[in-house]
Amino acid sequence: MKHGHSFMPPGGSPSGKGSWVRGKRGYHHGNLAEALIEAAQGLLAEKGPAGFTLKDAAKAAGVSPAAPYRHFKDRAALIGAVSDRGYAQFSERLREAASAGTDPADAFNRLGEAYLAFAADEPGYYTAMFDAEGVGKTDHDAGAGAFSILVEGLTKAYGAESFGGADPRLIGLQVWALSHGVATLAAAGRLPYGPGVPTAAEILSRGVDALVRGARR
Repeated sequence: MKHGHSFMPPGGSPSGKGSWVRGKRGYHHGNLAEALIEAAQGLLAEKGPAGFTLKDAAKAAGVSPAAPYRHFKDRAALIGAVSDRGYAQFSERLREAASAGTDPADAFNRLGEAYLAFAADEPGYYTAMFDAEGVGKTDHDAGAGAFSILVEGLTKAYGAESFGGADPRLIGLQVWALSHGVATLAAAGRLPYGPGVPTAAEILSRGVDALVRGARR
C-alpha cells in the first residue's frame, strides 16, 4: 500500500451611464452582480465574513450603497453567491486532480493536495463556502458533488469492500473533516513550522493515511 494518501471532502454608474473601474477590476453596465461577487470575495479574504457590510461591498465594487439590492437582499445572500462560485471552482479543481495520472492511489493523494492548494489560493471563496450565514442556492449540490469525488477516489484507491463493512462515505467524511481542519489551521498560521517539522501537506497526508489504514483493519 502506498503511504501518504490525502484528501478533503463544499448596471452602470449611479446615474445609469458609463462605468466604474477599481484597480484591475471594472464595473460595467449590466455586470453589477459579478462586480459585487468579486468585491465580496476580496473582502472575505481580507476581513472574514463578519468584517464587512453590504455597503462595504458596494464601495469596493465602485457602486452606490443602494445598488447591491438590485441582486442581493442582504449580505448573507451575497456571501451565498460567493459560496456558489467557490464550490463550482473547487469541484473543478478536484475533478482535474482526480483525472491526473492513471494510478488510483496517486489520484487520491492528489485530491488532498488540490484541497490545500484551493484553500490557500482562494481564501475568499473558501471562507464563503464554510460560512454558516451565507448558504448559496447551489452550494449544497456542488458540495455533494465534491464529496462524491472524494468517495469515488477513496474506493478506487482501496476498494469499496476494504473497510470491514463500514460505509466508504463515513470514511470519506472523516477524511473531509481532517482535511478541512488542517487547511483552516494552516490559513490561521496555527500549524508549527521550522526545520524538521512536517508541512501542512505532509500532516494531512500522514493523518489521512493513518485514518484509512485504521479503517481498513
